[in-house]
Amino acid sequence: MSRSDIEPTEAAVEGRMDSEEPSGIAKSLSPSTDRTMAILEALSDSAGGLSLSELVRALGISQNSVYRITDTLHARGYLQRRESDKRYVLTNRLFDLGRPRVNEKSLVVCALEALKVLRDDTGETVQLVVRSGRKGVVLEQVSGLHPVQVTGEVGYRVPLYSCAPGKAILAYLGPEELDEWLGMVKLKAFTGSTLSDEGALRSELAGVREVGYAVDRAEGLEGIHCVAAPVFDAYEYPVAAVTVMAPLFRLPENEFEGVGRKCEAAARLVQERLLA
Repeated sequence: MSRSDIEPTEAAVEGRMDSEEPSGIAKSLSPSTDRTMAILEALSDSAGGLSLSELVRALGISQNSVYRITDTLHARGYLQRRESDKRYVLTNRLFDLGRPRVNEKSLVVCALEALKVLRDDTGETVQLVVRSGRKGVVLEQVSGLHPVQVTGEVGYRVPLYSCAPGKAILAYLGPEELDEWLGMVKLKAFTGSTLSDEGALRSELAGVREVGYAVDRAEGLEGIHCVAAPVFDAYEYPVAAVTVMAPLFRLPENEFEGVGRKCEAAARLVQERLLA
């Protein structure tokens, strides 16, 4: 498909863009910026990516506008378009722009030694996870020592409520911020153990605050257990979480507390380096 097949004249484009303001958007906001953010958010919520036509249907934006925006984002390195199925997926460009820092110090640099110590102590894969909007993002990973390991990818986005590091962060948000986050997220079950009920999730988060660490009982993936502890900044805000992930046969529930304390110790070491 050529550009001429789907793009009208520039004048027609500008006219359509002016009249295409999404419902509920204040007149003082920029419609084109709003459409760009809507596309980025839709792709963020779709791990498999979305095609041009799927974006049009999902967002109710004209094909021309979606094409122009995705073409621009692709040219600037924010999107990739897979050759196999022509779906757009996010790159790590946005993540790189917002790479977390505390006191002008890199979280990754401050955490790496602690992650390695925790990995050596448990033998399992260890990750550093941060909150990015409605989801969690794997900021760094140190692979385990066993022949068979559970691993992810740096930059991978995960639902906060179905993983231990996400719950470790959510548990220490202020009440208003937690309410706002819950208002933006639709809880759904990924496994039979996922806490997809708001009341059950709130109860779980209260328990995290009591014991100091969070657990994932195969809530995101069948057969995978995780334990995590939060990393705080100088204002006691949860800026990240340190997590151990393993097959459930190597990390049964009776070992959660011991591993949780090790995660807490690693998180404190990260904090000390951040705040020094």
